[in-house]
Amino acid sequence: MSKYQAIWDESRHNLGVDEIDGAHRDFIAQVAALIAASDADFPFLFQTLVTHTREHFIAEGKLMRDAKYQGLGVHEGEHHRVLGELQQLNRSLKRGRLPLVRAYVREGLPEWFDTHLAMMDGALAAFLKKQRIE
Repeated sequence: MSKYQAIWDESRHNLGVDEIDGAHRDFIAQVAALIAASDADFPFLFQTLVTHTREHFIAEGKLMRDAKYQGLGVHEGEHHRVLGELQQLNRSLKRGRLPLVRAYVREGLPEWFDTHLAMMDGALAAFLKKQRIE
């Protein structure tokens, strides 16, 4: 059992930037739904997660560009890597590799999210909040 869970933890996950926090709440809810999903529902829900993640990354990229965030390149590089992983897993799922994708959703995705949130999104949120105050 992973120490990372797909449960919103206000004290850990809330960054204080509504646009980011709302997308993150949705992401965690979708991961939790995938973990609980039947084999029949899993493929559709996984595709929904891929689409949501792509849209979130596009919106976050726009936030970073508009704010002239200096960490944009590294942050977007991470987004591209993870989205590529999700798309590859979606192809694996379509080839019948459900156990592999379930394991990633249960273990890999929540761990990645917590790390990405703490490191990259935390720095972005601090930058955006400071910029909005000035």
